[in-house]
Amino acid sequence: MNKVLLSPSSFGECGLQPIELLENAGYTVINNPYKRKLTEAEAIELAKDCVGIVAGVEPLTAAVMDALPELKVISRVGVGMDSVDLDHAAKKGIKVLNTPDGPTRGVAELTLAMTFAMLRKIPQADAAMKNKVWKKQTGNLIINKKIGVIGLGRIGRMVAGLFKGIGNPVIGFDLYPDTAWAEQAGVEIADFETVISQADIITVHVPGNADKSAVIGAKEFEKIKDGAFLVNIARGGVVDEEALYNALISGKLSAAAVDVYNKEPYDGPLCELDNIVLTPHLGSYATEGKLQMEIDAAQNLVDALA
Repeated sequence: MNKVLLSPSSFGECGLQPIELLENAGYTVINNPYKRKLTEAEAIELAKDCVGIVAGVEPLTAAVMDALPELKVISRVGVGMDSVDLDHAAKKGIKVLNTPDGPTRGVAELTLAMTFAMLRKIPQADAAMKNKVWKKQTGNLIINKKIGVIGLGRIGRMVAGLFKGIGNPVIGFDLYPDTAWAEQAGVEIADFETVISQADIITVHVPGNADKSAVIGAKEFEKIKDGAFLVNIARGGVVDEEALYNALISGKLSAAAVDVYNKEPYDGPLCELDNIVLTPHLGSYATEGKLQMEIDAAQNLVDALA
């Protein structure tokens, strides 16, 4: 058995190198024909007889693994492992790998881009122009605004570095902060409440609470500085969507930018607001970064099966 499933719907669109890597290693590639996130039943159907899965965000549950007796390796394209039952994989002796460095630059750069788009109201101006309306949008400068970074892992540290590079003071929170890095980078480390209450712009880069509760909900919004800005490019549910909506319509937040949602595709009430920038979970969707992630995931699979 030398079949492997490529489950991400857009795998190979940025370049054929990861597919060629697998084929040159002697594996027959099974593609995702649905061009969307797979269901459990579809994952089972496509991965039958497969020894490996190059995984996206489809649910790789205990039931899926039990239905795939040949499966030996799951190689995730990206960082998050929320969709994989890691305990069950360990029990069955299935190796689970990811590409922790792959999305870092793409997500960090999108955070910066979303911040500027939000501050200068670029999407609103663009929409007006395309509707043939000449309307000048008055936004905000980023100078002198304190950036609060929640989560100082790979992505959070790069985000902090990008903002420091353009001259912003940065304050950050992490459960296990790297104080040596923070001192060298000129980033102030503080507790969670201090960060959200002092920052003018808050960016969120955490995987979320174990119980799936929001990291920033109604109580946290009460502590955030009036007129602050918020960027969430972490995980859906990390910021409570209803509380965010209320903070935006009340003026508690000046504006927000969001790339991740509880339910995706998202078409909820945030779409009705003008003071929010919304993107469809495209944090890692930069050609160079996405291609490298796919190559790394394919190589991880080949190495682990070898």
